[in-house]
Amino acid sequence: MVDIFSTYQTTIRIAVLGVGRWGCHLLRNLLQNPNVTIAAVIDPWAPNLKRSQDLFAPIAPTDTQWLTDWQVALDTLELDAIVVATPAETHYPVIRAALMKGLHVLAEKPLTLTVAESIELCELAQKNNVQLVVDHTYLFNPAIAHARRSIENLGNLRYAYATRTHLAPVRQDVDALWDLAIHDIAILNYWLDDRPVRVSARGKSWLQRDIQTDLSPHGLADTIWATLEYSNGFCADLHFSWLNCDKQRRIAIVGDRGTMIFDELAPEQLIIQYGELVKTEQSFSPDRQTRKALPIESQEPLKSLCEHFVHCVQTNELSKISSGWLGADLVAVLVALSDSMNQNSAWMSLDDRLIHRIY
Repeated sequence: MVDIFSTYQTTIRIAVLGVGRWGCHLLRNLLQNPNVTIAAVIDPWAPNLKRSQDLFAPIAPTDTQWLTDWQVALDTLELDAIVVATPAETHYPVIRAALMKGLHVLAEKPLTLTVAESIELCELAQKNNVQLVVDHTYLFNPAIAHARRSIENLGNLRYAYATRTHLAPVRQDVDALWDLAIHDIAILNYWLDDRPVRVSARGKSWLQRDIQTDLSPHGLADTIWATLEYSNGFCADLHFSWLNCDKQRRIAIVGDRGTMIFDELAPEQLIIQYGELVKTEQSFSPDRQTRKALPIESQEPLKSLCEHFVHCVQTNELSKISSGWLGADLVAVLVALSDSMNQNSAWMSLDDRLIHRIY
């Protein structure tokens, strides 16, 4: 594999804000990147900060700052970039402050909770000539990339379906839609090289009806059913839940020659089930049924994401995979789905909501 960093010698100084479960994974990968110096690790919750310090201080630079206040880091430290892995509702003020300081930003998904805030951040990054990248990790998964290259083998595409369920963790800042759906929508948009034109969703809240937000005025839904329709009539049905003990991470796309399945929990994660229906005198008969497992390169997607972010910073080039504009587009889809849930599953058009930019 070609070392994409061999041309660039500058080491970038990064602060990591938020070292919960996911933030620790980001920190681990960035500490292993020779083109990165971790200048600060920040978390306002002392137990998180203490745990990460116990885990990573032995391999972090000796002058790494361990802080509880992100504003102190922005005001006092010499930084090139910041990683934001905090609850979604905190993203906008932190990312905006960092961009105003001229820092590059890698933000955990979703970018923000409103389309207007997402667009503002993208425009601010552009104005200040810095890069804003969103952590849509599945777009860096070798299986997802291989699947996109293999879609032509399915023939004429018909529909897609996905299930993403587990028993916890249950979030209290956003509902299951904002927690889980963004993954499969990002995957489908990438596979189809398209974006939905209208959406519908319904949700059910068994656990947290008492937590109301602007997006979830009837309580945080822990189970969601959603439908996406694309410009050519292609539809996808999606199911998400925090309280289903049948844990699944499965998405499939169906064509007239076969079905491609990405099952993250299966021994063979990416397969194509080939098969066609042949017209007979009285009905239809299955034909040409075979199964093919597709080889997947062994590489941690989050490592690839971190390398990509560093590359974007060092070259100061817009991400062609997961830019802020792509993140804003996905926020637009999620807002439309939330609107549908709050209006009895009414279809919501996305014609005037999507962020029509070249990523």
